[in-house]
Amino acid sequence: MSIPEAKLAELGITLPEPVKPQGSYIPAVRTGNYVYCSGQVPLKDGEVLATGIVGADVDIDLAIECARQCAINLIAALKNELGDLSSVVRIVKLTVFVASTPDFGKQPIVGNGASDLMAAVFGDAGIHARAAIGVASLPLNVPVEVELIAEVS
Repeated sequence: MSIPEAKLAELGITLPEPVKPQGSYIPAVRTGNYVYCSGQVPLKDGEVLATGIVGADVDIDLAIECARQCAINLIAALKNELGDLSSVVRIVKLTVFVASTPDFGKQPIVGNGASDLMAAVFGDAGIHARAAIGVASLPLNVPVEVELIAEVS
C-alpha cells in the first residue's frame, strides 16, 4: 500500500468509484507529467451532501464538509487515472468554486476543507497553489465544486 493510500486508511476514508460525468467530459486527463481532474461536486454514495447558496441556505461548516467531499472525489479520480497514488509528485493547484451570496467573503475558509485533506493525504506534496472563487450557482445546485492539477511521475 502506498503512503497516500495508507494515509487515507488511517483517516478512515474509502475512496468511492469515480463520479460519473454529468456532461461531455472525463474525470481526469493525463498529459505528460500532469493530470488535470475535472471539477468534482460533493457527491457521496450517489447523493449530494447539500444544495443551496453558502451564506444563505448553507452554513460555512457544511460548505467546508462539501469541499472535503469534493477532494475525496478528486483523489478517487486521480487513483482511477493513475492506478496508484504513490506516483503523485505534487498536488499543484486546486480551484475551489463556492456558490455564495454577494456579501460572503469566506471562500478561502471553505476551500480549506479540500486543501487540508490534500495535505493530510499527500504530506508536503499535498500543499498547493489555490484559487477560491465565489460564483452565482453550480451544477446540481451544490454549494461547492473543486478542480485539481497534479504532477505525477
